[in-house]
This record gives sequence, C-alpha cells and structure tokens, in this order.
Amino acid sequence: MHDSPRTVGSGRRRNAETTRRQRVDAPRSVQTTVPSKELTGKTKVVSQATQLAVKAEAIVKNYGETAVLRGLELSLPVGEVTVLLGTNGAGKTTLLRILAMLTSIDSGNVSIYGTDLSRNGPDVRALTGSVLHSPMLYADMTIRENLMFFAEMYRLQNVDDLIAQTTEKVGIEQRIDDRVRTLSHGFQKRVALARALMHDPQLLLLDEPESGLDTRSVSRLDQIIDDYRSAGRTVVMTTHIVEHALEIADRAVVLNNGLVGLNSANPSGDRAEILAAYSPDTESSGSAHQ
Repeated sequence: MHDSPRTVGSGRRRNAETTRRQRVDAPRSVQTTVPSKELTGKTKVVSQATQLAVKAEAIVKNYGETAVLRGLELSLPVGEVTVLLGTNGAGKTTLLRILAMLTSIDSGNVSIYGTDLSRNGPDVRALTGSVLHSPMLYADMTIRENLMFFAEMYRLQNVDDLIAQTTEKVGIEQRIDDRVRTLSHGFQKRVALARALMHDPQLLLLDEPESGLDTRSVSRLDQIIDDYRSAGRTVVMTTHIVEHALEIADRAVVLNNGLVGLNSANPSGDRAEILAAYSPDTESSGSAHQ
C-alpha cells in the first residue's frame, strides 16, 4: 500500500500579493462552452461547479522494466494554475504526455473535465492544448503554414483572424512567414504556444515553457497564464524556475518516485515545505533544479 500524499494549505486564503487570484478560488457555478469533437461548430456545456479539470486514478506507467508512475492519484480543480515539481525521473513529463494523449497508461483511469481519455480521444484533444519539450512543428513549413495546418485539422473557423490574434499574443507575428527550421528552440516553443492557444482549450499543458525564452517572453508567458486563470481555465505546468513558479501558481504538486508526495493549495505560504519535499538540499543551496 502506498503512503498517502501530504496535502497542505487547503484551508488557507491567499496573501495580499495574490488577491488578484481570489476571484477564481471561490466555488464556481458558471458554465463554460467547450468545443465538441473536432471543433465542427457543435458545442457541449461543462459545468465548472461539478467537474474537476483533471482526475487521475491509480495511474501506472512503465517503460520496459522501469516504473515511472506507480499508482499515481491526483485531482486538480478547474480554474487553477498547478505546477508539477520533482527531480528528474519523478514522472512530471510522463504525466503531462499522458494528459496530452501522447503516451498511453498501463493501468488506471484518467479523465479531463469529466471526459475519459481512453474512450473519448477526439473530445479530449478538443479540450487540451499542449507545449511540450519538443515543439513538434514541421521544420520546412513557415509559422503561418504550421498554424494553418493545425487549424485545418481542428476545423477551426476564421483562421486568418485566429492566426493574427495568437501570433500577436505570443509575440511572433513579425516572423510569421519564416520557416521553422530557421528559428531558435525558444522561438519554436513560442510558435508551439500559439498553436496550443488557437482552439481556445480548457486545459493548457506546459512542459518547462520558459525554457529558451528571454525575460520579455517570460513576462508575456506569465500574462497568458494569468489571463487563462482569470477566464476560469486550467493550466498544468512543469518548470525549472521553481521560485518563480511558486509565485504564480495556485497549487504545487510534488511528485516523488512516481507518486504524489505533497499537494499544496497555498504554494507561496507553504514554500519551505514544498522546497523541502522537492529537494532535501534546496533550503541550504537556495535553488532547485529539475
């Protein structure tokens, strides 16, 4: 039997510096229009009052003889920014890839906004947008062509306007007709972010999204994340800038050996305990590394 994860901070309110987030901490009764299968124009309504954004039950994932996730249990509320922390091999990226439907599980169950991944793949893809370590772009196509291809796959409407809006939002509009192979890794991640935002997903999955970005681009990313939270959407991310993540996140989940070791609903207030769970040497060194 696995040890139960520690849950800290669940009964406390935000400090003054995070009052801007309090509007999303209260119980939700609003309804959100969610794109249906392949975004064909039909919609279904998901009640935020009754749905979790992510529910993972007894997830097991092995790569050969290596166990990565060992019966992981995790529930994430709608409308929060959650940061996943843990050392290399803890299972952070694997969990994101499972939520993005890029990696299958060996056993267990995963649902996103109440939709079972194993039974409703197209619906789940409509609900999620992801930026993983590899941008997964077509190198010989331009930024515009990559985004147009994605829009066609999802049968999006008003594509030219969508491309203009998303490229401006992430700050890549000036190079929209450049081929992807001419772009730095950091710039390619910005293109991947634009692609992830195009279909207005309910759940945004970000794997070290600040990697390769300059200070201005990181600030722009922070604004996008905050806008998502303000709209009642959900963000799940990993990062190697731990201190910064604890400032912007509503929840911090520490993975340890393929399980949830700690789940804090007050990252700024529980900073010391989170860093101690993440890395025993963190407090003495003053930093943490993935």
